[in-house]
Amino acid sequence: MTYAIQWLRSLVFVVQMYLAMGVLGIVFLPWALMSSRGARAACKTYCRWVRWSAGWMVGLRSEVRGTPPRGEVLIAAKHQSFLDIILIFGSIPAGKFIMKRELMWAPVIGQYALRIGCVPVDRGKRSAAIKQMSEDVAKGAQDPGQLIIYAQGTRVAPGRKVPYKVGAGVLYEQLGQDCIPAATNVGVFWPRKGIYRKPGLAVVEFLPAIPAGLDRDTFMARLEQEVEGASNRLMREAGFDPGAD
Repeated sequence: MTYAIQWLRSLVFVVQMYLAMGVLGIVFLPWALMSSRGARAACKTYCRWVRWSAGWMVGLRSEVRGTPPRGEVLIAAKHQSFLDIILIFGSIPAGKFIMKRELMWAPVIGQYALRIGCVPVDRGKRSAAIKQMSEDVAKGAQDPGQLIIYAQGTRVAPGRKVPYKVGAGVLYEQLGQDCIPAATNVGVFWPRKGIYRKPGLAVVEFLPAIPAGLDRDTFMARLEQEVEGASNRLMREAGFDPGAD
C-alpha cells in the first residue's frame, strides 16, 4: 500500500472519528446531564468506536497488556498521542485525568471530561499549578476511581527525552495510594500531530504497582525507570529504535 493511499485512509478515519465524537456527545447528552454514569458510558462507547474503526480503516490494531486496575489508585502513564488516552480510559472502570485547563472549553471533550471527574490544572507557574492540582484532587477525593496523570506533563514523541514532572510525585504523596505505571508505544503509529496513521499493533501496558509510602525522590526515580524501560521495549517491538534519534 502506498503512502498516499494510507494517508487518504487516515484522513477519512480522522474525520469520522471527530464526527463520531459529536454524534455520541449529542446522543448521550440527556443521560450525561442527569448522571456522571451517562457521561462515562458515552466516553467508553467512544473509546470502543475509535479502536474498532482504526482497526479496519487504517489497519491500526490496539492491545492493552498487564492488569488494568480496578480499585482506587494513581495511574502514572507515558503520553504519546490521543490513542493512549483511549486505551487507558477504555480499560479501567472509573478513570479521571489530570488535564490542561484549556481543554475545559473544547467542544464535547471539555464538558464530558468535567462530568466524569477530570481535574483541570492551569499550566502556569509550576509551583502554583501543583498547589492547585493538589487542592482540586483533595476536593474530589470522595469520588472513587482511578486518577490518571501523564508524568511528563505532555505528549512526547517516540525517541524524544523529556524529564518527568514533580506533579506525579506530589500526588503520590498526597493520595497515599499505590501507583500503577503505564507504558506505551502508540506514538509509533499515531503521532502527536498530523493525519497519517501507520498500520500495526499499538499497545498500552499496565506495569506492576509501585507501593504507597516511598519518599518522593525514590518514587520518581523508580517510576521513570520502569515506564521508560517498558515503553522502549514496546517501541522496539513495533520496529522503532528509541535510541536512534
